[in-house]
Amino acid sequence: MPTLTDFVLIVSAYLLGSLPFGVWVGYLFVRRDIRAGGSGHSGATNTLRQAGWIAGVLVLALDIGKGCVAAWLSSRWGSGPLVVALVGAAVVAGHCWPLFAGFRGGMGLGTGGGAMLAVYPLGFVLGLGLATLGTLVRRHSARGNFAAALLLSPVVWLFSRSIDVTMLAIAIGAIIALRALSDWRRVYRELRLDREKS
Repeated sequence: MPTLTDFVLIVSAYLLGSLPFGVWVGYLFVRRDIRAGGSGHSGATNTLRQAGWIAGVLVLALDIGKGCVAAWLSSRWGSGPLVVALVGAAVVAGHCWPLFAGFRGGMGLGTGGGAMLAVYPLGFVLGLGLATLGTLVRRHSARGNFAAALLLSPVVWLFSRSIDVTMLAIAIGAIIALRALSDWRRVYRELRLDREKS
């Protein structure tokens, strides 16, 4: 049975995920909302496109960090692996649909990776590999992310043989896949490997 602490952890994870680091760093570096250009998202990739490498790397670190902190706190104070999975889903949902930025956020990969990093570091590496491979094969970020999100849990299970870790991968993957669907028909033009085949 979930406890009050579990509820607080889940809600706090969503609020932590809602911290729009891409928007804030974008204003700091280029004095404008980075969502006005590029992909229209507030994640590390669009920050890189709109504000440069330093800004992009900073946002990536912060986005990974908020996922990592949320998952670590839940693994320490939560009542079990289901709570860790729900916290992972909540922090990624917060990043994708942030309360503090008009519910217009990023795609969730960095934050989801951070949550996985806190619980199963190899899962972070596996997720990064799947997302990269998906984009290279599909030549479309959203569709590549969708495929990677669906493959994350079986691949994590194959390597970890842990139901607890796999539950987290399922939760993270579900939110990222849902977010990717909103960009399914988008024609990407910002990056060479991120374009539709002609």
